[in-house]
Amino acid sequence: MSSAGAADKIPLLDIRAQLAPIRQELEAAMARVLDHGQFILGPEVGQLELRIAEYCQCRHAVACASGSDALLLTLMALGVKSGDLVITTPYTFFATAGSIARLGARPVFVDIDRKTYNMDPVRLEAVLESLAVRELNRVKAIIPVHLFGQCAEMDAIIQIAERRSIPVIEDAAQAIGAEHKGKRAGSIGVCGCLSFFPSKNLGCLGDGGAITTNDDAIAATLKILRVHGASPKYYHRVVGVNSRLDTLQAAVLLVKFNYLDKWAEGRRKNAAWYQSALKDADPVLPVETPGSRHVYNQFVIRTAGRDETMRRLRAAGIGCEIYYPVPLHLQECFRFCGYESGDFPESEAAAKETLAIPVQPELTEASLARIADLLR
Repeated sequence: MSSAGAADKIPLLDIRAQLAPIRQELEAAMARVLDHGQFILGPEVGQLELRIAEYCQCRHAVACASGSDALLLTLMALGVKSGDLVITTPYTFFATAGSIARLGARPVFVDIDRKTYNMDPVRLEAVLESLAVRELNRVKAIIPVHLFGQCAEMDAIIQIAERRSIPVIEDAAQAIGAEHKGKRAGSIGVCGCLSFFPSKNLGCLGDGGAITTNDDAIAATLKILRVHGASPKYYHRVVGVNSRLDTLQAAVLLVKFNYLDKWAEGRRKNAAWYQSALKDADPVLPVETPGSRHVYNQFVIRTAGRDETMRRLRAAGIGCEIYYPVPLHLQECFRFCGYESGDFPESEAAAKETLAIPVQPELTEASLARIADLLR
């Protein structure tokens, strides 16, 4: 197969195509920041926090420098420290477990559900039951990941956690606007962690993140921790970090917020198109669980011939990406956790068989048809 020309290429995500129609709005918003000169925690940051909290159906949102820091700050606010245990899945972006390890705590992994790629509540229960009392007392949080834009089975996870008085943190980095039985991602656990990395459904022009919560005390703690633990300025009762969302990024996000639901519906429309066009094809398609609103930060197909499919798509100029090629329990830096190949078969199988294909709302039906034809 001959390689596609530049004009024939369909990127996995075309951020320039998203920004082009709103460029004047973005430039005007950034100009306002340049005019007032409050580049750190300026007024747009507070406005964005109010907007996020309302959208995510929460009392509070605390902006920070990245989605990774959102996880780290939340764990710090909950008092996670060296020697503690935090439960999450091995099939996720590195930051989920990396934030745990940065505090000297140990990730305890739970395998995923084969269809949704999210934490399996049955396996979560089994892992908790397998822990000795001494270990169970060291479990300080459970972090289910709303992977690819769909919420985990939060009702079951919350029930399991509440029976043992363990707080649940939602890793909603890929799932702003997703819903589980009428509840927005980020509003179900004690905290929700969002990322505004440029590839996210709501992305800024660099790094950015936020934490949502309904807990007044946690929100207050987070606001102190993100400014080196100072309250008031230059007076430190705790050691925090420097993790503030730049005012310029907040201004960008406020503009893009006006289009978030429109873009999400565009992704959902394209996902439905794939579901219809590829219903009899080889790849296994994403499953949207009943009562959920999937926002398709990624549209991930599954096939035993994944690597050959990826080569064929790329040769034709179709952008695609493996999320994620190595489960976290097999990463070299997590050897200290004591896991081996075969310990989490669903996560390992997903790492070998899944592939994300374009789903952004700017895709034309001709582009969708071309991708579908190649997949057939």
